[in-house]
Amino acid sequence: MNSRLAITVLGSGTCVPSLARSACSVLLETGGVQAVFDCGPGTMRRLLEAGVTVFDLTHLFLSHFHPDHTGELVSLLFANKYTLPPQRTRPLMLAGGKGLLDFYAGLRSVFGEWIDLGDNLLLFKEFAVDGEDVFHHEAFSVNTRPVVHRPESVAFRVTVGDINVVYSGDTDVNENLIRLSQEADLLICESALPDGLKAEGHLTPSLAGEIARKAGVKCLILTHLYPACDKVDIVQQCARTYDGEIILAEDLMRIEL
Repeated sequence: MNSRLAITVLGSGTCVPSLARSACSVLLETGGVQAVFDCGPGTMRRLLEAGVTVFDLTHLFLSHFHPDHTGELVSLLFANKYTLPPQRTRPLMLAGGKGLLDFYAGLRSVFGEWIDLGDNLLLFKEFAVDGEDVFHHEAFSVNTRPVVHRPESVAFRVTVGDINVVYSGDTDVNENLIRLSQEADLLICESALPDGLKAEGHLTPSLAGEIARKAGVKCLILTHLYPACDKVDIVQQCARTYDGEIILAEDLMRIEL
């Protein structure tokens, strides 16, 4: 019998402000775990709209440190410390690629104790960026591989029972994402710009589809969509290279596996 895993797209957009698409972020819920992957602008509001508060979160995974993926980290930590009466009762784990501790130290040099939850309520996990890495929890496990975007960039494969979901973060074409996504039930993959508008460090629909096809994934969600993606049929573009199920991400879309 499969374990249950619920996925909510909190943000399907980019750094470009949009009422329809918050910056890229995904919520995964399973077995008492509420884990967010990336937390750019708009994430906390979308969490509330999804029925989850920042005090409920158990894990926060950062694919890389660009502001559209980390922009609400400071506000999230500040809220967890200064909401009265205090509402966080269990630790929050902050995880990301190598350099996470330096990144947090830089934020703390600016914001000081305002974002310091203390050793009992804020834990850290740095993933290797020179190869595979893994994090185990009683309810799920996370495998990572470095991807092509920033030096700290990693993609995540979440395993719950026999269910496997991959979150690409921002990336260009690379074999590591194909390997990490092998036979996954779901690949949540960036598809920043339509075919013909390829940008360095990002994918297009047909490239995301090619990765999904080579990895043999069962379903592909296209996300991290710049406004140009809303002007063309990017699902049709993706279908040129991938014949599985294709879903165009929308904020607050919920999928259960």
